[in-house]
Amino acid sequence: MLLDAALAYARHGIPVLPVHTPAADGTCSCARQPCDRPGKHPRLRRGLSDASLDPRRIELWWSRWPDANVGLRTGVIMDVADVDTAAGWHGLRHLLGDAIPAGPRVRTGGGGWHLWFAPTGYGNRVRLLPGVDWRGAGGYVLAPPSRHACGRPYVWESRPGAALPAGPAVLRALIAGPPLPPRPRAPVTDPDRYAAAALDAEAQRVARAEAGARNDTLNRAAFALGRLVGAGLLDAGTVARELTLAARHAGLGRVEIRRTIHSGLTAGRRQPADRGPKRS
Repeated sequence: MLLDAALAYARHGIPVLPVHTPAADGTCSCARQPCDRPGKHPRLRRGLSDASLDPRRIELWWSRWPDANVGLRTGVIMDVADVDTAAGWHGLRHLLGDAIPAGPRVRTGGGGWHLWFAPTGYGNRVRLLPGVDWRGAGGYVLAPPSRHACGRPYVWESRPGAALPAGPAVLRALIAGPPLPPRPRAPVTDPDRYAAAALDAEAQRVARAEAGARNDTLNRAAFALGRLVGAGLLDAGTVARELTLAARHAGLGRVEIRRTIHSGLTAGRRQPADRGPKRS
């Protein structure tokens, strides 16, 4: 059933990855003692980066680990509101005025819910509301018929149909977060000092990022600093080196770090920042 489900998700364009399996006593197949996420973290060395649509690769994975839980990469076909608690469910209903859009819904093995939405383009958000996380670009969720550490399976309450609902405007605004502060009216008098301070601040922000928001934080930092690289205020190699060290401290994997920094820097350099007044 697990292999069949994994192949079916892949046929619908959702990248799949094998996830560790919880044992009957609540321990994890990873054999780490203790494991803080039994049955919830990838079996693959490069984790989410190796998620695939290739049926041959998926069959190979499940021939090696026939009881692997099924992980689905989010942000490609769907984003997911991960509701962990009854308080989270009521909070989400309150936010949406008791009008949660009809769409795919999974009852998780832990007693929560996964609500599927059309991709928003945003990354993961931890504690979007009390008891609610958002899984978007750079995230993944477990899917039916995976099993929770408590022994209960993930099951469909409402299966996917022809189209996924778009996130309501109030929900998208919450995911997007507060707008960036307006740029100061006063010109930057020392662009080089400003750029060095920006590099230090962004690196610290990445190093302190919480699990679930680390990739998105790194991407935003790389984009912001890429704009300064594009303006000639920072060296791309220096930025990549500092962000890599910070991201490794936060716990991100090497491949994920390299790809995210490259993507963010490339996008930022296409929109170079204003250098400020020229020195005489």
